[in-house]
Amino acid sequence: MEPDFSGWATKSNLKCSDGRTIMPDAFKHMDGQQVPLVYQHGHSEISNVLGYAILKHMPEGVRADGYFNGTENGKTAKEFVKHGDIKALSIFANGLIEKAVKQVVHGDIREVSLVLSGANPGAKIDFVNIRHSDGSIEELDDEAIITTGDELFHASPDVESPNDPGGKTLEDVFNELSPEQQDVVAYIVEEAVNNAKQGGDPDGDGDDDTTVEGVIDDEKQEDAAHSDTNNAGEGDLSHKEGADTMSRNVFDQTDNTDKTKGKHELTHADAEGIFAAAVKNKTTLKTEVDSYALAHGIEPIDILFPNYQNLTQTPQFLSRRMEWVGGVLDATSKTPFSKVRTIVADITMDEARAKGYITGNMKKEEWFSVSRRTTDATTIYKKQKLNRDDIIEITDFDVVSWMKGEMSVMGREEIARAILIGDGRAIDDPDKVADPMGATSGSGIRSITNEHELFKTDVYVNTGDTNSSMLEVAEAILRSMRHYKGTGRPTFYTTLPVLTSLLLVKDGMNRRYWNSPEELAQYLMVDKIVPVEAMETIPTLFGILVNLADYNVGANKGGEVNLFDFFDIDYNQYKYLWETRVSGALTVPKSALVVWSTASGNVLVSPVAPTWNKATGVVTIPTQTGVVYKNNVTGATLTAGAQTALTADQTLVVEAHPAAGYFFETDGLTVQWTFHMPAA
Repeated sequence: MEPDFSGWATKSNLKCSDGRTIMPDAFKHMDGQQVPLVYQHGHSEISNVLGYAILKHMPEGVRADGYFNGTENGKTAKEFVKHGDIKALSIFANGLIEKAVKQVVHGDIREVSLVLSGANPGAKIDFVNIRHSDGSIEELDDEAIITTGDELFHASPDVESPNDPGGKTLEDVFNELSPEQQDVVAYIVEEAVNNAKQGGDPDGDGDDDTTVEGVIDDEKQEDAAHSDTNNAGEGDLSHKEGADTMSRNVFDQTDNTDKTKGKHELTHADAEGIFAAAVKNKTTLKTEVDSYALAHGIEPIDILFPNYQNLTQTPQFLSRRMEWVGGVLDATSKTPFSKVRTIVADITMDEARAKGYITGNMKKEEWFSVSRRTTDATTIYKKQKLNRDDIIEITDFDVVSWMKGEMSVMGREEIARAILIGDGRAIDDPDKVADPMGATSGSGIRSITNEHELFKTDVYVNTGDTNSSMLEVAEAILRSMRHYKGTGRPTFYTTLPVLTSLLLVKDGMNRRYWNSPEELAQYLMVDKIVPVEAMETIPTLFGILVNLADYNVGANKGGEVNLFDFFDIDYNQYKYLWETRVSGALTVPKSALVVWSTASGNVLVSPVAPTWNKATGVVTIPTQTGVVYKNNVTGATLTAGAQTALTADQTLVVEAHPAAGYFFETDGLTVQWTFHMPAA
């Protein structure tokens, strides 16, 4: 069966606008294949299918023999091709493979389209999101539309295929016009815009005024009407209005009869935009003119725009990250009473060890110290108020429930923050959440960072030196785990910057030590790592290792979290109060490790132990630079040298603290010695 038409589907060795070239055998495997024949690549409607095309591979490219179907659209398209109204083909291809030199060497043609105009004399590939490769060959996942610009010819024995005409796009032709010619074209487009706004035939002459011919006919009629007073020659755009002679500027749309009345101005850029849109969208000039008229014909157009819509039902909170809060509060132990007493017996000293017995000798009593401390409750609250009128006026959402949610979220965060690091307010701030801060008694929530040395161990690491790194932090934590005596494995609470810095530590081969927080947690011998944004407020704090099962939160009946509502009839206001009254403290000795960084330039020092004469009961404090010795009970600084002799059954607990500019060994051992004079 003879085809209805033939033409070049694509040609080889044509460099595209994006620098790619179709190679001769790119579609060789498609030789003899049958693909759909559609109109303008219309894939969304079955009515756009006009028939099919048989592909023929040739050295110059790929030709297509087209066969129209018997549908109305197929018959119409056949007449258009026969009459010469449609002369261009285009293909739709995918599965493209490209060499590194931007040469397309393979692809699959999925359909051939009749198009109103080819984009350029050669082939053009419009790629979307193509991934460029540094390799030699790359497979392209995206699709392409390739247009040759060649004209079709009827499949008749006496008609030969025309040569490549080397045609140009509308935009190319427009840009080659002289300024005067561009003014004329712009005037024609402007008249078409105005006609489109006024309904297509405002002058009632029966012409289609949206076409170039209609505009030119109207212009000729206008020139004839003014022929008696027009001194310019035929085709001249200059004419006389009364006694004044003026040159008509097609970009100056001022009404000549009323100098104060202005029309819409079509700029030179507008005209170029209309032509460019027609080329890009592959539509007619009339379609783009109508679109332009619609876009510019209603003033002010924004009145027709819909109202703004909320993306969320309620306003979004800009807050710190809160994921850690629930975990902290849920992990703590709870008691139904707020007054808590902790009693600790220190059985680590030598006097508490079991002793061997020799027959005939007297058996000695063991000795160990017992310490106790008490913690009372403190009140934490959030208060808010709303005018009743405002509550009634806000109809988009329940503002009361939204505000109560905010109070609960922020209140819970404050408790969790107080448990780990304290609230950060100054001691004399009336809004401060009470923190006994290492005292043997007091009211409030004892922050772990400020806990007494009996319940936590401070770990110091100097990262300010040129040779130091975050690897020192990890090693210090690992070495200090021998001082952790809490329940099970602790959780490592830290900041996201610290966690990130630890995960970025690399070895000499540029390999990361730990590829995930889970791997780092396993290395540090902790249960998990939890980032806490609130900890970033203390720059020298690296982290806290603790199992919060060893931390008790107590509240009496009625002291648990409550939310109170109150209406003030005098001021027509609703008032709300979120409140709780609780105490908090670590209850297990040495159940937390607190990791600190020391300032750059600080000196590492190891404290020397005091000497003890059991016979005389005299403790001698050594003289050592960088170390301060204190009485653990009174907190008084002990001077170097022999201390007052202990009497029978008297105890002295000595603690060593680093002086300013110094820090102790990185394993963070709390340096403390207990000296006891036995009873006589």
